[in-house]
Amino acid sequence: MNLAQRVQSLTPSSTLAITAKAKALKAEGHDVIALGAGEPDFNTPEHIIEAAKRSMDEGLTKYTPSGGIPDLKNAIIHKMKKDQNLTYTQEQVIVTIGAKHALFTLFQVLLNKGEEVVVPAPYWVSYPEQVKLAEGRPVIVQTKEDQQFKLTPELLEQSITDKTKAVIINSPSNPTGMMYSKEELEAIGEVCLKHDILIVSDEIYEKLIYTEEAHVSIAQLSSELYEQTIIINGVSKSHSMTGWRIGYALGNKDIIKAMTSMASHSTSNPTSLAQYGALAAYTGSDEDVEKMRNAFKERLAKLHSWLIEIPGVHCEKPKGAFYLFPNVKEAATICGVDSVDDWVKDLLDEEKVALVPGSGFGSPDNVRLSYATSLEQLEEAAKRIKRFIEMRQS
Repeated sequence: MNLAQRVQSLTPSSTLAITAKAKALKAEGHDVIALGAGEPDFNTPEHIIEAAKRSMDEGLTKYTPSGGIPDLKNAIIHKMKKDQNLTYTQEQVIVTIGAKHALFTLFQVLLNKGEEVVVPAPYWVSYPEQVKLAEGRPVIVQTKEDQQFKLTPELLEQSITDKTKAVIINSPSNPTGMMYSKEELEAIGEVCLKHDILIVSDEIYEKLIYTEEAHVSIAQLSSELYEQTIIINGVSKSHSMTGWRIGYALGNKDIIKAMTSMASHSTSNPTSLAQYGALAAYTGSDEDVEKMRNAFKERLAKLHSWLIEIPGVHCEKPKGAFYLFPNVKEAATICGVDSVDDWVKDLLDEEKVALVPGSGFGSPDNVRLSYATSLEQLEEAAKRIKRFIEMRQS
């Protein structure tokens, strides 16, 4: 049977591929350090777990509204007002099965065949694939490492055609951890308003920032940019709830209405008990969130200091998320391999350290390391990477 063309065009996830190989080596008894994880290594805070249990005990296990329970929508609205002074109504909010589902549904309702979405590279692996699944065309714009991998207004302007429908901004970023400033967002916003381009602002890492700079949403900057922006967020990263699958989108009520209608025919609704857990996340204490953020901050400082001492590894220190994205092209050359992808494979085979090659994120000279694991594991991983390069060099 012939599969649909839209599926045949998809690129396999490099993150999942390296994770699968690392798991296979672990199953064989090898001491593998896996730094590919895109999720916190902390358990979900207890008050959230208890709220979900309570919802089941109270019989809140039936269908919910397709766009999410009203109490959770209100909690999201309150969070946006408190954190970013942004005002939304219930009809401007949809709760989804993770932020990934919010993005997928948005592109499905937004794009006609052949319409374009500007995707700055390095990018999260699912952005281009989701655009393709909506029969759109991802326009990959290569950013520069010496500009912290950020989209500039000049690069955006050069990428715009009469088919451009939207641009994706991810701050803090997966995979780079870099974060846009207010001034940088204002400059990008001017271009979007000039060309009437929708801004898709993925803010899933907004609570995981390790400098004194506050997170800025482009929707905050003016009433015009507020109207032009769809914010994507969720509780997966901020509250260590990746498996709960609760995300959301906020913005133009007509777009949100279309997304809700589509969700009603595809998923019915987000899981009821997970919604009550997310409600507890946004109405309860942030003490556990802050503990996790402080742990990530310490890990980032130490792992970055270890990496920059390794021959052939060059790494900007990011400001958020829980990834480092070093350039290891020189290290690959030292090791006598033709590509960073081959270097990653050899490192896993010889030293049992699993990294994600940057080619999957549109940046083939880099690798992504997640520091969502213990300091002991991170220090050992850095030692093994250094040993691998030095042994090859000698």
